[in-house]
Amino acid sequence: MRKLIFSILLTVVSFSGFATTSAQTDFEELKLEFSKKKVYDSRKEATIQKLRQELKSPKLAGPENQFNLCVQLYNQYKSYQYDSAYVYAGKLQSLSGLLHDRNKESYSKVKLGFILLSAGMFRETFEVLNAVNARTLSDSTRVEFYALLSRANYDIAAFDRDRHYTPYYNQLASKYLDSAIAISTPGSYECNYYESYRQFKKGNYKAAEAGFVNLLNQHRLTQHQIAIVASTLSNVYFATDQQQQGINMLVKAVINDIQTSTKETIALFWLSEKLYQNGDVKNAYQYIQQAMDDAQFYGARQRQVQISSVLSIIAAQDLSLTEKEKMRFLVYLLSTTFLTLLIILVSVKLFKQLKDLRIKEKIIADKNAELEIINHKLVEDTHIKEEYIGYFFDLISGYILKLEKLKRTVDMKLSVKKYDDIPAIINTIQIKKEREMLFHTFDQVFLKIFPNFITSFNALFKKEDQIWPKEHEVLTTDLRIFALIRLGISDNETIAKILEYSEKTIYVYKMRMKAKSLVHGEQFEQRIMAIKAVDAD
Repeated sequence: MRKLIFSILLTVVSFSGFATTSAQTDFEELKLEFSKKKVYDSRKEATIQKLRQELKSPKLAGPENQFNLCVQLYNQYKSYQYDSAYVYAGKLQSLSGLLHDRNKESYSKVKLGFILLSAGMFRETFEVLNAVNARTLSDSTRVEFYALLSRANYDIAAFDRDRHYTPYYNQLASKYLDSAIAISTPGSYECNYYESYRQFKKGNYKAAEAGFVNLLNQHRLTQHQIAIVASTLSNVYFATDQQQQGINMLVKAVINDIQTSTKETIALFWLSEKLYQNGDVKNAYQYIQQAMDDAQFYGARQRQVQISSVLSIIAAQDLSLTEKEKMRFLVYLLSTTFLTLLIILVSVKLFKQLKDLRIKEKIIADKNAELEIINHKLVEDTHIKEEYIGYFFDLISGYILKLEKLKRTVDMKLSVKKYDDIPAIINTIQIKKEREMLFHTFDQVFLKIFPNFITSFNALFKKEDQIWPKEHEVLTTDLRIFALIRLGISDNETIAKILEYSEKTIYVYKMRMKAKSLVHGEQFEQRIMAIKAVDAD
C-alpha cells in the first residue's frame, strides 16, 4: 500500500517537473534547520539578555555608553521582535536628547522608521522619516535613510496597486534609490546591492542577476545580508522564468533567516506561494504556517493579513489533497475485497470508519469556511484551524495505518488459508475504546486552545451548580457539549452524532444547563462564544 501511494506521489512530482536531486538536498537542509529554530532563538535571547545586563551595569551608566548599548539591543531586536525594537528605538531618541546630539537624534528616527515600515505601518513611517533632517546625518546613516525611503515608497506602491498613485510612488522610490547609490561608498555592499536592485526595477534583469550573483560570490556578507541578496535575486530569476533557480535562492534565504532568528522576513512566505503554485501543497502548507508564526512573533500586522489570505487557500487545498489520497486508497481497498466474502465484510467496517472520519473532516472544512468569512478574527480563528487540522490529520493517518495493518494481516491469513483466525483479528477493533480515545484527545486539544474554558464556563453558574471534571476526567459530557458549541457546532443533530447520543438527550443537557445559568436566553450562548482562545506562544 505504501508503495502504491509513493508511486502516485512520484508521478505527480515527475509531471510537474519540479523535483531535482539538488532541490531535494536543499529542502532536506531546510527541514533540518526548522528543527533547530528553538536553538537559534535561544542563542539570540542569550545575546539579548547579556546586553540587557550590561545596560543595567553601574559602570556603563553614562548616556553615551547607554546609547551605544541601546543601539546593539535595537539591532538584535529590529528583525526579531517589533515591540522590543520599538522600545529601544524610543530609548535612543531619549538618550540623544540628553546628549544634545542632533546627529544621534536623526539617527534614532531612521531606526524607528525601519521597524515601523517592517510592521506595515506606512503612515507612521512617513511621519517619522519626514521629520528627519538628512543634513544632520552621517554618510552611512544617510545612505540607510534614503534606502529606507525608497523601500517605503516601493512597498506602498505595491500595496496600493493603483494606476494613478502606484507610478508616482515608484518614481519617488527610484529617486531616493538614486540618492542612496550616489552617496554610498563605491565597491561597498550597499552600493553594489542598491545598484543591482535599481537594474532589477528598470527591467535590466541580466545586469541585476550579474550584480547579485557577484555579491554572493565575491563579498564577505553577513548571514542576514546573504538572506536579503538571495531573496531579491529570486525575484530576478522568477521574472526571467528561471523557476528552479528562484526557488533555490528562496530556500537559501530562508535557511539564513532561520539561523539568524530573523522573524521580519518575506522569503518564507514567497517560498510557500511558489511551492503551492508548483503543486507541492504539503510543503507549502507547512511553510506558510511557519511564516504566520514568524509574522505573529515579530508583530508584522500587514504581513499577518497578507499571509492569512493565502493560508486559508492552501489549507483548503491541503485538505482536498488528503481527501484524494484517501479516495485512491479506498478504491484500491475495495477492488481487492471482491476476492472473498470475508474481505467484503472487513471492507464494510473500514468504510464505516472512513465515513465517520469524513464527518469530522466536514466539521473542519466548515470551520475553515468560517475563517475565510470572519477575517477580522485572524489570530484566534487561524490558531483554532491550525490546531484542529493537525489533530484530525494525525488521527486520519493513524486510522489509515491501522487499516493498512489489518489488511496485511488478513491477506497473510488468507494466503496460508487460516480462515478461522480472521474473525479474531476483526474483533481486535474495539470501537468503544477508539471512541473513548477520540473524546479524550479532543478534550486535550480543546483545552490546549481554550485553557480557560472550564473556569469561564463555571463563572456562568452558582457555585453549587458548577461542573468540575473529576481526577480521571478531562471534560464531562456537559462541558464537551458546550465545547463543541464554542467551536461553532450548535446543531443538536450534529452534536448527537459526534457524541453518540440522541438529539433528545443533547437537547435535555442543553436546556438543563441553560436553566441553571446566571444569564438566560441568547446571552448564555453569546457568553459561551465569547470565551477566548489563547495562543500557545
